[in-house]
Amino acid sequence: MHSRDLRQKFLDFFHKRGHAIIPSASLVPENDPSILFTTAGMHPLVPNLLGERHPLGKRLVNVQKCLRTSDIESIGDESHLTFFEMLGYWSLGDYFKKESIHFTFDFYTQVLGFKKDDITVSVFGGSPKAPFDQESYDTWKNEIGIPEERIYKYGEEENWWGLASGIGPCGPDTEMFIDTGQPSCSPDCGPACSCGKFVEIGNNVFMEYLKNADGTIEKLPQKSVDVGLGLERLAMFSQNKTSVFETDLFSGVMEKIKKLVQTKDEITRPSRIIADHIRAAVFAIADGVFPSNTDRGYVVRRLIRRAIRYGHLLGLRGFTVSLGREFIRIMDSIYPELKEKENSILSHLESEERKFGETINRGLGEFEKIVSGVKSRGGEIICGSEAFLLFQSYGFPLEMTMELARENQLTVDQEGFKREFEKHQNLSRTATVGMFKGGLAETSEMTTKYHTATHLLLAALREVLGPEIYQKGSNITAERLRFDFNWSEKLSGEQIKKIEDLVNQKIGENLDVEMTELPREEALKRVKVSFDPAKYGEVVKVYNIGGFSIEVCGGPHVKNTKELGHFKIIKEESVGAGIRRIKAILERSPKS
Repeated sequence: MHSRDLRQKFLDFFHKRGHAIIPSASLVPENDPSILFTTAGMHPLVPNLLGERHPLGKRLVNVQKCLRTSDIESIGDESHLTFFEMLGYWSLGDYFKKESIHFTFDFYTQVLGFKKDDITVSVFGGSPKAPFDQESYDTWKNEIGIPEERIYKYGEEENWWGLASGIGPCGPDTEMFIDTGQPSCSPDCGPACSCGKFVEIGNNVFMEYLKNADGTIEKLPQKSVDVGLGLERLAMFSQNKTSVFETDLFSGVMEKIKKLVQTKDEITRPSRIIADHIRAAVFAIADGVFPSNTDRGYVVRRLIRRAIRYGHLLGLRGFTVSLGREFIRIMDSIYPELKEKENSILSHLESEERKFGETINRGLGEFEKIVSGVKSRGGEIICGSEAFLLFQSYGFPLEMTMELARENQLTVDQEGFKREFEKHQNLSRTATVGMFKGGLAETSEMTTKYHTATHLLLAALREVLGPEIYQKGSNITAERLRFDFNWSEKLSGEQIKKIEDLVNQKIGENLDVEMTELPREEALKRVKVSFDPAKYGEVVKVYNIGGFSIEVCGGPHVKNTKELGHFKIIKEESVGAGIRRIKAILERSPKS
């Protein structure tokens, strides 16, 4: 089954069962600063999972673009990807466990042609948080007919799902797997094993709990279902392939890499890493995330440069643009924004490859110094810290350093490198948690206030600077808001004061925040939007703050501006050509 057909059949299957089709959200989360990228289809729906009514009803379905780097070291195997498409469907307080399990199983068997004997499942085995999921177990065993030996019971680590921050809606899940037919690695081998015998193809999460910031768990007012099925993995099995890179989603690019390399040697893992990372970068750039040294841009830069490093390992030069163009050709009929942003995508790829090529050349000079030092000491091993220096400062993958070492009759302390790498990962995780603490679900009261304040800020910017000001990005924590907008020069002190005073004037007017649901086309006639109109659903929420700010938005808002406190701009700066950034805080009262 071609991937295009798979997407459509999934949407048709659930639409016929009462699910409204919603568009894919951007890879850049609109209302959750606790994550860099949209990693699952449920992220835009957090308010609805918490009980807020969705304008299209209680049953929803979509195909969501996702980007995750948590498994980046697994990229290159048969089934892991950084960018992927999630086939998702939701019940928001409608049906629950039994019905969703039947829906998922029926899609597998009636549409994809899987057999019952193909599927192995796992269920939540219980913990101090919640009891064993007896209902899911019984549904799989007694109604679907999966034998006991293919129903695994696991704890929280495997079968409990929630937001990355650990705070917010959560619950037990049941997961579905295909047995690849590989030999078991041990008598205890099962779906939780990382040996590759089992590949996960779907996950039904039963959102019936809320984890609070203090770690306590309580029941949600409604029971919801959040289901995600990986498109690429389903395509792999439905097309009878042994890896996702052999499917129609990748085959053209893999063939192009093979021609560029012009070798008969085995290049499976490097070529897969290159293909995966370039594809992820193409989609991220199309959604406005450009390579940089901070936040999301750093992730995109890392992916592109990692692809370039592996390209150099294969002797490739000047290849990123041709691969990017091929991915656009493969996917633009599904995601037309790729074609619309093609020039920007290819320009960024070309620029990164040119810049990083210069960095690699400097790294080779550093490598020669290291070799000279090792040989002058009479040694035969490049130590782990030196190999990690080449990796961190010059982007050399360990494989490249090892290859260069062999050419100089040397070896590399791989264990020492791994220790340095793990130390770096631990520091990075700590820094990331600190940078993105205070996500939406963790401190909803303050993030709601800051989110509402961004509406007032945008309206004030338009009044002071002109009507053609648009939002170009935002990040909200419990401590401050950060707002990016189009403007080509530094704001004067007088302009900053006017903007700040205007926001505080509107706060002081105690304006009600009113929400109206309108058909998208009608709303767009009334409201100037900062994002691609195609990203919005057929029915949208329009928030009107006293006639001063009128915006299409799906985020949380206060009921009246008097709840906000005093608005204070603490910094204004440039973040790129034609883009300025304002950082602001809300104080309890004006400072004297």
